[in-house]
Amino acid sequence: MTDDSGDWVRITRSFAAPIETVWRTWTEPALFRQWYGPKGFTVPVAEMDLRVGGTRRICMEMQAPDRVMRMWFTGVYTEITAPRRLVYTEAMCEEDGTLIDPQSMGMPEGTPAFTEVTVDLAEAGEGTEMTMIHKGVPAGSPGEGGWNAAFDNLAEALAGG
Repeated sequence: MTDDSGDWVRITRSFAAPIETVWRTWTEPALFRQWYGPKGFTVPVAEMDLRVGGTRRICMEMQAPDRVMRMWFTGVYTEITAPRRLVYTEAMCEEDGTLIDPQSMGMPEGTPAFTEVTVDLAEAGEGTEMTMIHKGVPAGSPGEGGWNAAFDNLAEALAGG
């Protein structure tokens, strides 16, 4: 995704953890599952073939009063510069990886089928500054709220909570 013209989600956070530790929370499935998603969601599946061209498949799950709600995502890693930069595509999919049209999931008309997530990490004293840009997800959207909630979870996990 090369469209830099949009007002996409861009979040910067500082974490009291070394850059290598923050990197691993993005790239090791067991650690990723501990923080990813908004409050109330779990991540029962996180598959990551961490190499350029490798795929990722993630399932977020929430127990609703009458059913279990699952959201599946897939994507491809397009840039990996450990421990500083991670770029991957993301699309909604079925459990088997079949892509889903975003509008069929209630997303607004014009929502792209594929988005792009860029995570940049930089050392900041004894901690790490993270900047995440999600191209294709508008700033101020529910997607931004979900990311902020996930990063609250990440801060808690990194603090040992």
